[in-house]
Amino acid sequence: MQNKFVIHPSCTSLESDIKSAILDFDSYPETLGAAERNVIKIIEIENKKFTIKSFKVPNFINQIAYRFFRKSKAERSYMYANRLLDLEIKTPFPAAYDLYMTPLLFKSSYYVSELLEYDLTYRELVHEPDYPDHENILRAFTKFTYDLHQKGVLFLDHSPGNTLIVKTDVGYDFYLVDLNRMQFVDLDFDARIRNFARLTPKKEMVAVMSNEYAKLTGEDESMIFEKMWGLTEAFQKKYHGKIALKRKIFFWKKKYKEA
Repeated sequence: MQNKFVIHPSCTSLESDIKSAILDFDSYPETLGAAERNVIKIIEIENKKFTIKSFKVPNFINQIAYRFFRKSKAERSYMYANRLLDLEIKTPFPAAYDLYMTPLLFKSSYYVSELLEYDLTYRELVHEPDYPDHENILRAFTKFTYDLHQKGVLFLDHSPGNTLIVKTDVGYDFYLVDLNRMQFVDLDFDARIRNFARLTPKKEMVAVMSNEYAKLTGEDESMIFEKMWGLTEAFQKKYHGKIALKRKIFFWKKKYKEA
């Protein structure tokens, strides 16, 4: 099986250890998060912790596509992480990626980055309305999203679990993760507002984000809220429709059963 391994220039001294860790991926017991499609393991090399994300082997059509026509999720994650850092947008430091393929098909892939110790994600703001400093964090997150848009970054997976939040002495730092779906383009106003649609079903949170985004852009707050809430409602309706359909089709699977 063919192999393509790329390591960040600052991590070359760790190359043999990272390669060995990828080969021994299944033997590492510490898993980060609940693995449904992709599995993330935590490893330690020279007193520094890293995460290795193993992407699920794609279906047959995508095995051909990733082999010949598209960059893999692991490669895109590495490329986009470096580009974000060039734009002074925070993300866990990208160490390496590793691809395995046959002459005709793409198979397994791995993305390695430094482990980030964080305090919360946006998801806590959704589920814990009394979370300390809730509104200030939400406003800071809105400013972070505005900065992404100003720098021409469209994070297509801008959803509750994909921004890690670190408390600092002066406020909050935000780190993007799960980077393989991203575009670097000039965003019109509708695209910017649409980028908020997947974050929360709570109207009061959308109201705060609309208010802050209006302050940042100088646009009319009521217009922003109407657009943002309308797009949020449309996403929620579509999302819950898909879940309901999957429950009917895959009724035996635990993750689709009613809680």
